[in-house]
Amino acid sequence: MAIDCGAFAVGLVLAMVLRFDGNGPITDFGVYGGRELLEGLGLAVLVLAIVGLLARAMRGQLRYGSFEEVMRLVETFFVAAVVLLVLNQIPDQAILPASVIAGGTLAGFAVAAGVRFAWRLNRERRLRPGVTAEPVVVVGAGEGGEQTVTAMLRDPDSPYLPVAIIDDDPTKARLKIRGVRVMGDRTALAAVAAEHGARVVVIAIPGARSETIRELAGLAVDAGLEVRVLPPVSELFGGAIGVGDIRPVTEADLLGREMVETDLTAIAGYLQDRRVLVTGAGGSIGSEICRQVAVFGPAELVMLDRDESALHALQLDLSGRAMLDSRNLVVADIRDRDRMFEVFREHRPQVVFHAAALKHLPLLEMHPCEGVKTNVYGTLNVLDAAGSVDVTEFVNISTDKAADPTSVLGYSKRLAEGLTTWAAGQYPGRFLSVRFGNVLGSRGSVLTAFRSQIEAGGPVTVTDPDVTRYFMTVSEAVHLVVQAGAVGADGEALVLDMGEPVKIDDVARQLVAQSPRPVEIVYTGLRPGEKLHEVLLAEGENDHRPAHPLISHVVVPVLRPGDLDVLHKASGDSDDAAIPVLRRMALETMAPGASDDMRRTQSP
Repeated sequence: MAIDCGAFAVGLVLAMVLRFDGNGPITDFGVYGGRELLEGLGLAVLVLAIVGLLARAMRGQLRYGSFEEVMRLVETFFVAAVVLLVLNQIPDQAILPASVIAGGTLAGFAVAAGVRFAWRLNRERRLRPGVTAEPVVVVGAGEGGEQTVTAMLRDPDSPYLPVAIIDDDPTKARLKIRGVRVMGDRTALAAVAAEHGARVVVIAIPGARSETIRELAGLAVDAGLEVRVLPPVSELFGGAIGVGDIRPVTEADLLGREMVETDLTAIAGYLQDRRVLVTGAGGSIGSEICRQVAVFGPAELVMLDRDESALHALQLDLSGRAMLDSRNLVVADIRDRDRMFEVFREHRPQVVFHAAALKHLPLLEMHPCEGVKTNVYGTLNVLDAAGSVDVTEFVNISTDKAADPTSVLGYSKRLAEGLTTWAAGQYPGRFLSVRFGNVLGSRGSVLTAFRSQIEAGGPVTVTDPDVTRYFMTVSEAVHLVVQAGAVGADGEALVLDMGEPVKIDDVARQLVAQSPRPVEIVYTGLRPGEKLHEVLLAEGENDHRPAHPLISHVVVPVLRPGDLDVLHKASGDSDDAAIPVLRRMALETMAPGASDDMRRTQSP
C-alpha cells in the first residue's frame, strides 16, 4: 500500500509538471500554492489508500505481482481517480486540475505496475534452473507449451531448461514465451536442437493425437534426441502443468486414440441400480469393465473368474480392502455348464459383460481344442445361463481377428459371435458383440513384451518389418464395450473405427531409442495363423454407422448350437482334426456378401 500511495503521489507531481510545462517552482503553479498542492496530494493519497483497503477487504488478498493483482490495481487507481474528479466539482473546493488527476492516475499506475514487474522479474531470475539443467527443445507454442516453459523456468530444481520452441503454426514464427523464441516448425527440429546443444525434446501438446506424437517422436529419434511428453489433459491434476508431469513417451502416447464421446445418460440408464455380472473379471479387460461399471452405481456387481488371485487384486483395487468375504466374488470356470447356471440362478444378473476367453494366438494354434472349449462352448454356456434368467443386455467381447479369420483364435471368436447372434433370436434380452483390436497394457500385449525385452537388454523380437496392427488403450476398449450395451442392436457386432493401423517395427524402434543402452531388433517371421495386416470388417460386412460416427454396426450370421456337433466330434478325435473343421465352420458364418474367392483362400 505504501508503494502504491507513493507511486500515486509521484504520478500526480509528474502530471503537474507536465501540465504547466515545468514553468516556475513546484510550490508555485499558478493559483496552486505549495500548501494547496500538498493538501491535494495528501487527499489523493488518502482516497487511494481507502479504496485499496476496501477492495482488499471485500475481495481478499492476492499474490503480489500476479496478473489478478495488477487487474485489481487498475480498478483501485480508476476508482480513486473518479472519486477525486467528483470531489473536484465541489464549488471552491478544487483539489487539483482535472488533467493532472487523469494524467497522474496513469503515471502512478505505471510506476506501481513497474515496481511489481521489476520485483517479479528479479524473482523469476532467482527461480531459473541451475547450470546442471538439461537444455531442451519444447514442441508446441500453445497453452501447453506456455505452461511447460513457465513451469521449467520457475523451478530452481527443474532438470530441464527450455532453450527453443518448435511450432508448425506460421503465425507463431519468432514468438517469444518467457524469453524463449519459436525457432521454426517440426522440420527444423534437428537443426535447432544441434544449434542449442539440446539432447531432449519435450512434446508440450497435451491433446495431441497419437499420429502426431509418433511423427514427432520419429523425427526426434532420427536426430538422436530423447523424447518426453505431457500426459493427456484428463490426467493432469487440476489442469495445470508442472515439471513433474513431464515423462518419457509410453505405448499409450504412441498408439492411443481420442476417447469416443459417450451418451452418459444412456449408459447410466441401463447400468444404474441394475445387477451386473462380468465374466473374466480378473483379466485386463474384465477388471477395467468392473471399474467403469462401478462408476454408474449398479445395484450389484458380480465378478466371475477362475483365477482367485486376480479376484483378490480386483477387490482390493475397487474397494481398498480384500477380505474375499463377498458372494459377489465368484470363482468359476465358464467351461462348467452346470456351475454357470448355478451362478446365474443365485445372482440373477440383468446385464452381462462376457470377457472370459483364451486369447494368446500361438498357444491356441498348438492347443486348438482348448480354445474351442473356452471361446466356443464356454461362451455358449454363458449365453444359455443368461437366457435362463432373462438377462436384458448381454455384451460379448470379441476381437478384430474374428474378421476374415486365419487363426484358431479368430475362428473360435467368430463362432462365439455367431452363437451370440443365435441367442439374440432365442432369448428375450438384447445380445450383441463388440469387436476391437490389440489392447495396450493387457496381459500378453506385444508392447508389454517389448518393454520387458528392452529392460532385459534385448533383443526385441518383431515378426516382420512390415507387419501392422490396430491398437486401443484398455480404457478406450472398455469405453466401447460399456457403450455397446446402450447403442447396439440385437444380434449385431459393434466395431470401433480405430484409425490407421500402426507399423509395429516403427513403434519398436521408438521404444528402443529410449533405452539407455543399445538394444538389437530381431525379425522372427510371422507365426502360424498370424496376418501381416489385420482388418476390422470382414469381406461382405457393410460399414454402417447409425448411432455414432466412429462405431460401425455389422450383422453376424447365426450359428446354432446344433451346428457344433461336427466340431465336438472332431475335437474329440485330435487337435489336427479339429482345426480344419473349426476353420470351415468359421468361414460358413461369414456374411452372405463374402466372395467365393475369399472362402477358397481361407479353406484348408
